[in-house]
Amino acid sequence: MDFGPIVQASFIIQLHVLAALPALVLGPLVLWGRGGRLRHKLLGYTWVTSMLVLAGSGLFIPSQNLALAGHFGPIHLLCFLTFAGIWQGVGHARHGRIAAHQKAMRQIWFWALGLAGMFTLLPGRIMNEVLLGGGTSAGWLALATGLGLLVFLLRCKPRPFRDPHSTA
Repeated sequence: MDFGPIVQASFIIQLHVLAALPALVLGPLVLWGRGGRLRHKLLGYTWVTSMLVLAGSGLFIPSQNLALAGHFGPIHLLCFLTFAGIWQGVGHARHGRIAAHQKAMRQIWFWALGLAGMFTLLPGRIMNEVLLGGGTSAGWLALATGLGLLVFLLRCKPRPFRDPHSTA
């Protein structure tokens, strides 16, 4: 693993990577763990904060080959979908709509981190250089493996909500 490409990258890319790390690690713990507990809420707010920083910083990273308007490309739509999804998901939780909350947050993780994250492993991208040494075939293999894992995680059911105030 060579962190040189990240160290040499612009500040906004470094911020983007730093926001992605806790989002990637905490996402599965929060999204597929047992909800309704203080731990879930603390980790969830940390995850939401890192997702907002991730989406916000992503708006300032130019699209490589598919710029449609200025430096914005199709990938930037995920930033706006992330903002909207976080707003919706947190709103569902605050109003007690737990199933809708779970679904919204899992979709954000899948689209914004999972799918977009897998495409950072394509040849010519910084994360391909960092994690795979710039390997062309390794990037495509990692993308295929990651997409398979994402489909598996998407099909997993979240653990049931446990009301911390109930006696049962």
